[in-house]
Amino acid sequence: MVADLSFIEEWIPDQMDPGTVFVLENAGTLGEAQNPYWAVLSCPDCGSLGLITRTQYHGLESMICGADDCSAQYFLRDGNLRYRLPS
Repeated sequence: MVADLSFIEEWIPDQMDPGTVFVLENAGTLGEAQNPYWAVLSCPDCGSLGLITRTQYHGLESMICGADDCSAQYFLRDGNLRYRLPS
């Protein structure tokens, strides 16, 4: 399953609908040096906000929602959110 991804230019958490990305102004300066935090992504299922790393932003690693009541797993690919298929 594929979901649309939207971007916002200014950090306004109330405008973060599910599947919205805000690229950090200081992207690459926080977190691990090899894989720093790059953006904030709102879970496409529940809307919970979470930091994502550079490799996640570029589609090299999957993400799992961190909310207590959501376990969505997805990738960013070609400007879309692609849900991870069950194995």
